[in-house]
Amino acid sequence: RGTPHRQAPVIQTQIILAVVGSVVMLVVGASLARAFGIVGAAGLVRYRAKIEDPKDAGVMLSTLAVGLATGVGLWMLAIFATVFILGLLWIVESFEPKATHPFLLKVKAKDPAALRPKLEQLLAKNRLEFELRATSQEELHYEVRVPLNKRTDRLSDIIVKVDPDNATAVEWEEKKEKK
Repeated sequence: RGTPHRQAPVIQTQIILAVVGSVVMLVVGASLARAFGIVGAAGLVRYRAKIEDPKDAGVMLSTLAVGLATGVGLWMLAIFATVFILGLLWIVESFEPKATHPFLLKVKAKDPAALRPKLEQLLAKNRLEFELRATSQEELHYEVRVPLNKRTDRLSDIIVKVDPDNATAVEWEEKKEKK
């Protein structure tokens, strides 16, 4: 309570890093030389690789930990850590929302006010996230997040068929994601 909203990749990375940390500690044991070697290798991975998704950094460090366990002859730990991390990644990624792409949907109509409820019902029925951005006497503008596996041309056909006497044109403008 009172903390800022966390993004899913950050939460997933924290979970992965907790597991990686425990594997690394098991590999290090009481060896100071191994500890310095791991710090050096982890620093190379972290600062030499351009990583946008924090979860990718966790995956890279987990493969490093498994490699270190293998390198020092801890075969059972390496096998267990590999299976455990793969299972953990599978579970963690199953909670991720489906990837979507943002679009600006422009619908020209003779009577946009009459088309709006039908259009919004259609967008909701297709499980699309949408937000009305602008209205005029000829157009409705929506920001719509479309799953990567949905095709906009099929959606356009459906939109025109909702009210063929009213909807005259449908245009999808691809929006760039802000980083």
